[in-house]
Amino acid sequence: MRSAKLYRYTLPMDSGVILRDNKLKEREGLIVELCDQGRTGRGEIAPLVGFSHETLADAQQMAQTQLERWVRGETLDFNSLFPSVAFGISMAELELAGELPEAGNYRAAPLCTGDPDELIPALNAMEGEKVAKVKVGLYEPIRDGMLVNLFLESMPDLTLRLDANRAWTKEKADKFAKYITPSLRHRIAFLEEPCKSPADSLSFAIDTGISIAWDETLQEAVTKPDFSLEDLMGGKTIVIKPTLIGSVQRCQALIQRASELKLQAIISSSIESSLGLTQLARMAKWLLPNEVPGLDTIGLFKAQLEVSWPDCQLPVMTLAEQPVVWSSESDQ
Repeated sequence: MRSAKLYRYTLPMDSGVILRDNKLKEREGLIVELCDQGRTGRGEIAPLVGFSHETLADAQQMAQTQLERWVRGETLDFNSLFPSVAFGISMAELELAGELPEAGNYRAAPLCTGDPDELIPALNAMEGEKVAKVKVGLYEPIRDGMLVNLFLESMPDLTLRLDANRAWTKEKADKFAKYITPSLRHRIAFLEEPCKSPADSLSFAIDTGISIAWDETLQEAVTKPDFSLEDLMGGKTIVIKPTLIGSVQRCQALIQRASELKLQAIISSSIESSLGLTQLARMAKWLLPNEVPGLDTIGLFKAQLEVSWPDCQLPVMTLAEQPVVWSSESDQ
């Protein structure tokens, strides 16, 4: 007999986490737990403030309705759900069916802040390609350009992923590029969404030779009925954040189509708890085994949830400590 529960968690965050001018003091979300014939599957529903269109309250209400249908044995239409709800329930179904491999890709591109020397130990510990990430767009573009150039000059075997979150005008993006030595630009794997306008981002890529990646643009496009990945061909990479994109099946289809179009695909975090993050690592190992995923967010937390991220020393809070906001057993 099928049963389901919905937990609501609250985890403390590092005091310095700022998302689009909002200080994130704690992370709230939902954990779906599905049970059937002695097996259990879990998934995380955690809309990200400032990025998701749905609120946590919206997601909880929708999740409860969908879980009632699941318990009755009905097939769910994930394409009609909020992305966070579609991802969480589809992941729980996948785990319940035993179709999510246990092995995970826990390699993370370390985040560079200011001193190249601090990055060297993390890079030396990496197997294979040396990849790191730099957030740009928070300060003046000249400063960002000089910092990125310093990293590339200091470490000849380093490849950088940059993320601007649409912070720049085309003029500011060009100013940034002027401070990157042209012969080093090929070691920028991609720059996510440099400009407010996707058209300006494309122009930037053409003018500078710096490859760009689609993140927000993909999120906006993928839910449209006439969406085609070919429309985003000006970029080199698509960044797939399942919480903001939708079901596992939708993500899987995107990865398959990207491969056909010779586009790089990266699975990335939306600051999920350690439970959701480890599932993303397993998903990345399964669907994109040769890519370093963007899952370097566990350090933003002060605690983990139920499942520990490898080698993380943060305390682990259990699901049993979190309130159950809905249960099929109490609903009957």
